[in-house]
Amino acid sequence: MSDVILRLALPSPLRRLFDYRATAAMARQPLTPGMRIRVPFGRREMIGILVEVCATSEVPADKLKPAIALLDPTSPLPPALFKLCLWTAQYYQHSLGDTLSWALPVLLRQGEAAEIRQERFWQVTADARLDDPRIARAPRQREALQTLSQHPHGVAHSLLSKLGLNKDSLDLLLAKQLVQLEVRRQRPATRHEHWLAQPELPLNDEQRAAFEAVRSGFGSFHAFLLAGVTGSGKTEVYLQLIRETLEAGKQALVLIPEINLGPQTLARFEQRFNARIALLHSAVNDRERLDAWLAARDGEADIIIGTRSALFTPMKNPGLIIIDEEHDGSYKQQEGLRYHARDLALVRAHQENVPILLGSATPSLESLHNAHTGRYGLLRMNHRAGGAKQPRFLRLDVRSRPLDSGISGPLQQAIGKTLEAGQQVLVFLNRRGFAPTLLCHDCGWMSGCPRCDARMTVHQRSGVLRCHHCGYDERLPLRCPKCAHVDLRPVGAGTERAEERLKVLFPDFPVLRVDRDSTSRKDAMHNLFTTIQRGQPSILVGTQMLAKGHHFPRVTLVAILDADGGLFSGDFRASERMAQLIVQVAGRAGRAEEPGKVIVQTHLAEHPLLVQLTEEGYFAFAEQALSERRSAGLPPFAHLALLRAEAHKPGQAEGFLDEACSAAERLLAEQGGQGIELLGPVPAPMERRAGRFRAQLLLQASARAPLHRLISAWLLELEQMPSGRQVRWSLDVDPVDLY
Repeated sequence: MSDVILRLALPSPLRRLFDYRATAAMARQPLTPGMRIRVPFGRREMIGILVEVCATSEVPADKLKPAIALLDPTSPLPPALFKLCLWTAQYYQHSLGDTLSWALPVLLRQGEAAEIRQERFWQVTADARLDDPRIARAPRQREALQTLSQHPHGVAHSLLSKLGLNKDSLDLLLAKQLVQLEVRRQRPATRHEHWLAQPELPLNDEQRAAFEAVRSGFGSFHAFLLAGVTGSGKTEVYLQLIRETLEAGKQALVLIPEINLGPQTLARFEQRFNARIALLHSAVNDRERLDAWLAARDGEADIIIGTRSALFTPMKNPGLIIIDEEHDGSYKQQEGLRYHARDLALVRAHQENVPILLGSATPSLESLHNAHTGRYGLLRMNHRAGGAKQPRFLRLDVRSRPLDSGISGPLQQAIGKTLEAGQQVLVFLNRRGFAPTLLCHDCGWMSGCPRCDARMTVHQRSGVLRCHHCGYDERLPLRCPKCAHVDLRPVGAGTERAEERLKVLFPDFPVLRVDRDSTSRKDAMHNLFTTIQRGQPSILVGTQMLAKGHHFPRVTLVAILDADGGLFSGDFRASERMAQLIVQVAGRAGRAEEPGKVIVQTHLAEHPLLVQLTEEGYFAFAEQALSERRSAGLPPFAHLALLRAEAHKPGQAEGFLDEACSAAERLLAEQGGQGIELLGPVPAPMERRAGRFRAQLLLQASARAPLHRLISAWLLELEQMPSGRQVRWSLDVDPVDLY
């Protein structure tokens, strides 16, 4: 019997490792951390990741189960990525098995071989001849043989239709032994002699200074914050730094916040570089994702572009990490392993000793604070590239003004003038649907969600009321469910309603809506942006999907229909998000030779935040906000952890959190924890969501180390609490949303 003990991390929320006995065959093989091993777990089988090999176990020998199969001859996880996963699990207080599972592509979690796919290739045989009498009266077979003979390395089965090859003809040729079918790995694309496929743009003084600063940090860890106004040419700096990275024989990892930015980013990189580019995000199918992941690991991809999960892509020769729009909330994972890709990218860059560049026109307050304290090098780009001017802001006070589907009279006039001048208009409204709610004019009934403490949004085109929090929907009622009267009115405006009204107001110009509903179909986003880029006078109506990284050279007017949403929120980060959104949306205006104008509709035109933002700019707002955060003891001058709980019955979540709070207070007394406050438990801002009642307990600390010391001991107790088995609970370290 083998006495080799395999200590595995299993994809489970349990924060512990599991011991199994290696079979005699496994014990004879070299075993290294990161290998996948199939094991029994209860009544089913699971795939675990080897963490270490031991000679002894605390589990009695007769209770140790033997492992079933070793799936890898070598570890698919490089040591650097395995180390990053260990750090991630420890920092975010998450199960190591679950963390490693997040880092692996889906097919590897399911037991697929860690190999790039095998492809079928059709190839002519050595003695095949076009004048073979067996195909003299078979013109299609002869044509197929002639086409194949022009490809000495063979033709992949997936490319047959592109070359006009018919499989039936090939099958007949195969039977006559004039062609052969091989199964082999696709040849990786070879590196091009010259990296540039098109010439680089000249850098202005600010771009050149930023480029030189980052380039001087190549070969070791340095963190830089590139704070450049919208249109200042940050992407050109990225591209030229990547070219330097490629010329040094290294790979570059570029993270983007949203899937919809993927195709246009990929297109721009493909136009610039003769490089092997891998694209990874949730819209890529599992097979393509695994192939891209393995290509990056084996050094066969030069540039890796992806959303937050692409951070866990291994690189054989890492040289540079770039985080575009580093302020974006999309980099925070909101379920399961609640990591922040930007923060984790800094850890990875440090561990792999490579420079990292964070770019944004509206940097997060945390990143600005790190730049002010010297942790990051601060690179400022205050002028737009090509001499374009910054857009001019106009706060439009709409108090007492009639609003037509959210659009005031002066705004309608400004839109009309812009269209008549042959330019484009962007109308921003961060509410999709037709209207935020449905109201009965007779009794006051409003369309509430039966599963959430929220209103149901009117979607006129599809004829439904839909909850944007839990997804519940129902047909639009013809009568009031409460009083049976028929005078039901949509209240407020969403993108659908604004689009409908703008089509009536400006019938001679196309109105294009860009939100999650209009872009859900494949290629819908690409088709919309292709239409926009033609430059014809038109109106773009959309949500924050329009605010991120897009270049619309013909947009000279941006209209923000409602700027008041973030001014009175209970979340201390709401004003920061609102300021970032306004500035990012405004940045779409006047990016070419035509000057841009931004009209901000508001009922609070003299609000200090709006005045400062529109007159002095984002960085003046950020300095003021940082000063307020320092006085209030809020991040980045404090550290947070949020314990959330939800249950089917009212009071259950609070009961668990009360018990958890008592345990934390006891541990604080034992550890002598200074500077840690427990705030709560309190109901969540939206107490009922998707049929569950939610509550939360916030931990606030002046220093990170004591907070993590408390959490480590605290979670061990929480996992043993009987009340914890009646609720669904999770811990969020460094939360960005206090919802």
